[in-house]
Amino acid sequence: MNPTFKPSLLKYSPALFNAPVVSKLVANESQLTLENTITDNNSAFRQEAERYLLKNPNTKHIDVYLNDINGSFRGKRMNITSLLSLEKGAYFPQSVYSMDKEGKVQSTLNDDLAVNEPDRICFPVAGTLRPCGHNPAENAQILLTMKNDQGNPYAFEPRIILANVLRKFHEHGLYPVIAPEIEFYLEDAQKRNIQNSGCFHLAVPSEHAAFIEELETMAALQNLPLSGIVCEAEAGQFELNLQHSGQVVDICEHVLALRRLTSIVAHKFGFNANFMAKPYSQMSGSGLHFHISLNDEQGNNVFASGDKNLNEMMRLCLAGMLNLMPASMAILAPNVNAFRRLRKNLNEPLFSSWGVNQRSAALRIPCSGEAHRRIEYRLAGSDANPYLAMATILTGMLYGLEKIEDDPVADLTACSPVLPLFQQHALDEFRQCPYLTSALGDAFSQQWIQTKLSELTWFESIVTPEESTFSY
Repeated sequence: MNPTFKPSLLKYSPALFNAPVVSKLVANESQLTLENTITDNNSAFRQEAERYLLKNPNTKHIDVYLNDINGSFRGKRMNITSLLSLEKGAYFPQSVYSMDKEGKVQSTLNDDLAVNEPDRICFPVAGTLRPCGHNPAENAQILLTMKNDQGNPYAFEPRIILANVLRKFHEHGLYPVIAPEIEFYLEDAQKRNIQNSGCFHLAVPSEHAAFIEELETMAALQNLPLSGIVCEAEAGQFELNLQHSGQVVDICEHVLALRRLTSIVAHKFGFNANFMAKPYSQMSGSGLHFHISLNDEQGNNVFASGDKNLNEMMRLCLAGMLNLMPASMAILAPNVNAFRRLRKNLNEPLFSSWGVNQRSAALRIPCSGEAHRRIEYRLAGSDANPYLAMATILTGMLYGLEKIEDDPVADLTACSPVLPLFQQHALDEFRQCPYLTSALGDAFSQQWIQTKLSELTWFESIVTPEESTFSY
């Protein structure tokens, strides 16, 4: 049985109207939304491919890929003559979704996965056939999605995990709308030095102007909804803004595609695009911020209210995210470097709990008209997997809507979570949070913990040059 919202929120929950037909329709529509992104319809994919080739007749190669749990691209290059054959699927090892950042398989399921790496069939994702950032006239790229051995979506695939969380909202008649912001540093590829231009600086330094123009051109060519590029306060730091969208799974794919495109374009101009969460000790880190609102079935923002006060829906969502925030850190900060961004020192976190118009808050309520009321979630680092980050954030909102039964005002006032400042502590919190691990999938969550502990063990085994300072 699906979890239900508290009685005062019945109007947002079609599954509670004692009308199984309505509930079934909502669930079916959610499933259709997912299946429409998975091109099982051969004729639809063939039409997309043929339109692409008509528009890009000089295409020679196609990069087919999956996005692993770290957001990395795993795939291969094929001759364009193989494009139409993708309608029947292509095979990739299931272990793609059990790899650490180095591409090593971390298995907690069985020896067969690690030793034999069984293949699973993968199909193209509709709308992701686009020119590649490198030599776009001759190279194309397309995202694939994996099926398990029963022919169902593979449960370890991050985009499927997000789609499953979204389905819970849709069953309640709620539809998240998001707008990501991605920060990064542009570095000289040879010297790794950067030039300061100042926060919101409009006159882009001459050596960066051509890069930005090319990035905007290529983003448009790839149909990526890049709405703005902002100079941040630190030297060489920029922020990429994407348009608000209710197509949450698609917009997270756009984040990954834009990260890859930015790196490719940067290399053309002799730069590196650095998406590390904390690349410099004495400079600000780079975040992946999400602006989030919720619409009802008529497209109205349920966070909107008639005055400046936060309404019950918004307070419940804030309280839920705060309650799950310590455990959420294991996903939002997926490595040691990400935690360097989240603390001022070894004992003090960088972000407070929540606040109105406060950039020091983990959950910020930005300035806006009442109809555009939203929450900005600021904890994720720019190297986080956007699918998993968004699934985790939305699960926190669901927790508030489904589990917080007391006065949301009291819950919100009292809840100021103590955030883990180190990865080990965050993984412990995650392991002990069944609501979050269940929402992401128990088997996936176990795999995530195993993989991240393995990466952490490797990191802790390294003897750094700085340690020689303490030698006797």
